Amino acid sequence: MTFTLPDLPYAHDALAASGMSEETLKLHHDLHHKAYVDNANKLIVGTGLESKTLEEVVRASHGDPKLKGLFNNAAQHWNHVQFWSWMKPEGGGEPPAALAAALTGAFGSVEGFKAEFVKVGLAQFGSGWVWLVSENGALKVVSTPNGENPLHAAGQTALLGSDVWEHSYYVDFRNKRQGYLENFLNKLVNWDDVAARLAAA
Repeated sequence: MTFTLPDLPYAHDALAASGMSEETLKLHHDLHHKAYVDNANKLIVGTGLESKTLEEVVRASHGDPKLKGLFNNAAQHWNHVQFWSWMKPEGGGEPPAALAAALTGAFGSVEGFKAEFVKVGLAQFGSGWVWLVSENGALKVVSTPNGENPLHAAGQTALLGSDVWEHSYYVDFRNKRQGYLENFLNKLVNWDDVAARLAAA
């Protein structure tokens, strides 16, 4: 398949009032994400994976030294497709009741989940991602380096993720990753999307 850069599900300036500027979205989506798409389309040629879906390409290329470049770019493409849907204008607030109950059961409270998400995101050294996953029915917060993701982890389904590469937050938060993550959870996150993923997991 040919990978394509999806449009953002909102305007470039739609998240500005919630702490993610138009400049950040133009740099992050239009340049960084587009580069992953373009590179993946070049690197997939001759691999025998050309007819596979994005998810299949990520799983098939993971751990193969000959396909490392393809994995890095395809995985980052998948990560970012999800990332855009995990945010919305005027996001944050209270999660839907079923999701709030699940988070409370796993982390003691919704605030307990947020604290764990921020802690794990801060502990990820260098570039990577922090995730809320369902692992064999249990909710966990995990981090991955670079473009790694739960797609290739046995039993894991990604419910929520936040990009902690510096290009995701440096324009708006400089080197304050904690502020970026707290803002993501309190003002940007699309809880309805997370709840739908949990219901389908």
